[in-house]
Amino acid sequence: MDILHSKIIGKGEPLLIIHGFLGMGDNWKTLGNKFSENYEVHLIDQRNHGRSFFDDEFNYEVLVDDLLKYINHHQLKKVIVLGHSMGGKTAMLFAVTHPEKVKRIIIADIGPKFYPRHHDFILEGLNAIDFSIQKSRNEVEDVLKNYISEWGIRQFLLKNVYWKTKEQLAFRFNLSALIENIDEIGTALPSMTVFEGKVLFLKGGNSGYITDDDITLIKAHFPKAEIKTVKNAGHWLHAENPKDFYNYVIEFIQH
Repeated sequence: MDILHSKIIGKGEPLLIIHGFLGMGDNWKTLGNKFSENYEVHLIDQRNHGRSFFDDEFNYEVLVDDLLKYINHHQLKKVIVLGHSMGGKTAMLFAVTHPEKVKRIIIADIGPKFYPRHHDFILEGLNAIDFSIQKSRNEVEDVLKNYISEWGIRQFLLKNVYWKTKEQLAFRFNLSALIENIDEIGTALPSMTVFEGKVLFLKGGNSGYITDDDITLIKAHFPKAEIKTVKNAGHWLHAENPKDFYNYVIEFIQH
């Protein structure tokens, strides 16, 4: 049985952090270290990402199943789950499917609604990389510049480039499986699903992922949901304003 790769730091109640699309647990290292002063932090790589296993099947049902196997494997009882973007969708579906395993959840800049595809330009750029031609990170970035103007997004993607052998670069994510299943990423939380526990939604003040119109739907699925705005931050709110992000999370999980 394949168990998700993770880095576990600190001691205390288990806090599981789940990254977004094309990310990995390592993206959360700085905040993870800070949370580990009070909690046992699990920086998890979802399937087809980071150092976890590759598989052709990719949807939220299997991501939830992976998480359940992980929790059982590590003999965790009740967990706090923090999920960003795609990881937030995993966390939401996990909470409504396995509420007995969840103490509370934090959802970073994603709602339960359906989101149309919006990663195509990124996937096109990644697909244009040929590691038999691009032999250095700089050469990879030069190709990505033709598709992705934002420096921050390019740096985020370049974290996934590693030396597979001494001569050969590769991606940490399973690009072909993610392209094949790209329509799964925006899937809505199934209707009529409810989690009665405590939930915190954090939205980036400069991000359009959660709007005021989404609050009714959020409350329908999560009646006890609190919704807070992280100022001066877009979709990557934990990286853009880590101080406020950390304070909101700690305040929520300690009260």
